[in-house]
Amino acid sequence: MSYVGPDFDPPQPRRSALRRPLTVAVAAVVVGAVAGWGVWQAVGDSGGGDGGSAGAVGPQTRSATTPPATGEPTASGDDGDGNGAGGEKASPSGSSSAPAATGPLKGKVVVIDPGHNPGNFRHTTEINRKVDIGTHTKECDTTGTTTNDGYLEAEFTLDVSRRLRTLLQQQGATVKFTQDDDRAWGPCIDERARIGNEAKADAVVSIHADGSGSGNRGFHVILPGSVHEGAADTRPIVAPSRDLGERIAGYFVRATGSAPSNYVGDGTGLVTRTDLGGLNLSTVPKVFIECGNMRDSKDASLLTSGTWRQKAARGISDGITSFLKN
Repeated sequence: MSYVGPDFDPPQPRRSALRRPLTVAVAAVVVGAVAGWGVWQAVGDSGGGDGGSAGAVGPQTRSATTPPATGEPTASGDDGDGNGAGGEKASPSGSSSAPAATGPLKGKVVVIDPGHNPGNFRHTTEINRKVDIGTHTKECDTTGTTTNDGYLEAEFTLDVSRRLRTLLQQQGATVKFTQDDDRAWGPCIDERARIGNEAKADAVVSIHADGSGSGNRGFHVILPGSVHEGAADTRPIVAPSRDLGERIAGYFVRATGSAPSNYVGDGTGLVTRTDLGGLNLSTVPKVFIECGNMRDSKDASLLTSGTWRQKAARGISDGITSFLKN
């Protein structure tokens, strides 16, 4: 996602390191994460970004009359380099796609929020409508960003989300989506939060990819800051959301070999925000993950790889599983 638009204003500089030690379980994850980061450094290039905020989303390269193809998902998940999505067939928003299997996450509810919607760019009037996010108002949603070759963030988020759904269901979780390319546009950011709240989710993860400048590389997990204003009160979810985010960050490095962002988060892969409606309105543990920067060619080569997207889904799934089992 670009930092320009609803929920995604440029973040303020953050210079402080993590303020509390990780639990023993998370520390074990970080050991593996460091090893994964070492692999990334051996084969990749951190890009040498200037640490600035993300850039604006450029014009869509697709025709407004031709809906972007997301591919038909398969039951087993696609590990190939195509753009086809892994996981089950699309289901109505806010409902689980299949009965949960028996497994360690039996009885747990996970809501996955695929950022944006492939149809948003055809419904600019609707997505530009202002909604209340507790502290102020913002636009309903945005189109999201793209790679320089026109691969939509909304396609990326659906693909990773479907792969993630399959992995979590194999662990026994009940999985709900905020949208599964089953509606013309949206939902708005306030409705996305409401879906997780009404599901009484044990964890919610919003999947995104950034639209920052070339040279800015790596992933980061966005955590809710403490907000108590208007309809927003994140105080009860700040601590569990941080735990969720730390675990996802650690396992994401281990699964993908990607390094934490070199332009936000001071190398921790974690950023705390108080301006995001999707977090401010949540009453259950929730984080966002920016899986990489679509506007950097090296990150884009990863984001457009089906093999890498499967690794990304695995890392997020392992982080969620670790959180829910502890």
